[in-house]
Order: sequence, then C-alpha cells, then structure tokens
Amino acid sequence: MAKTSVLSAVLQSKCPRCRRGKIFSGSLYGFNFQNTNDNCSHCNMKFEIEPGYFYGAMYVSYAFVVGEMLTIGLLTYLITGNDTSPWLYIGVILSAVLILSPINYRYSRVLLLHFLTPKVKYNPEYDTDDKGRNI
Repeated sequence: MAKTSVLSAVLQSKCPRCRRGKIFSGSLYGFNFQNTNDNCSHCNMKFEIEPGYFYGAMYVSYAFVVGEMLTIGLLTYLITGNDTSPWLYIGVILSAVLILSPINYRYSRVLLLHFLTPKVKYNPEYDTDDKGRNI
C-alpha cells in the first residue's frame, strides 16, 4: 500500500499523524458549516491539542488574507490600469476576501496542524487501511 503524501493530505484536509482521517466534518462550501472534528476517525488523534489551540490559526489566516489582498489588488491594477476609483479596489478586494474566507478558515487550521506544531508528527504505521488501531 502506497503511503499518502503530505501534499495530498494537506489538500484533502486529512489528519497530520495518519493522513487518513478527516479533520473537518462539513464541506468547504455548503450549508453545513465546516466543523473541526474532535478526534481523527482513523488514529484517534485529538486535533485541538490544548484549549485554545486553534487561536494560532488566526495568524496563519491573517497571512493568507494579506497575500490575497496584495495579489487581488495587483491583478485589479494590471487589468484596469491606474486611473480607477479606489472604490473599485475596495469592492474587488473585500469581495475576494469574503469568497475565500472558508478556504482561509480550513487551510489555516490544516497548515497549523501539519507544519507549525512540533508535537504532531507523521507516523507511517498509522497510514494503513486498518482502522482497528486506536492509539
């Protein structure tokens, strides 16, 4: 059985320890809000390592939003030229940030778990189809 790559696990929002269980119970865009599962359904890892752990994801999300705002602002400038109203930039940037907010929410938590938490390490022993191992 081939092991799951870290890129695949991040893009699919999978557990950082086993890369099999889902971190979120809801869909990215939908009427059922994307809730973070308490534990991994495959390896039983607790996602919120300590109380208030995901407050750190706000900093990751902030970095996403700044990058998005700069990119969208630059693209708006390149498409429309510099003789436009600032309200165009404000409208386009705020609309893009609003549309991308579910992605920011989800992937800020995923990146925090996968790359920014020294306590969480990938364990290839859990990256199997055997769901009976709940350690």
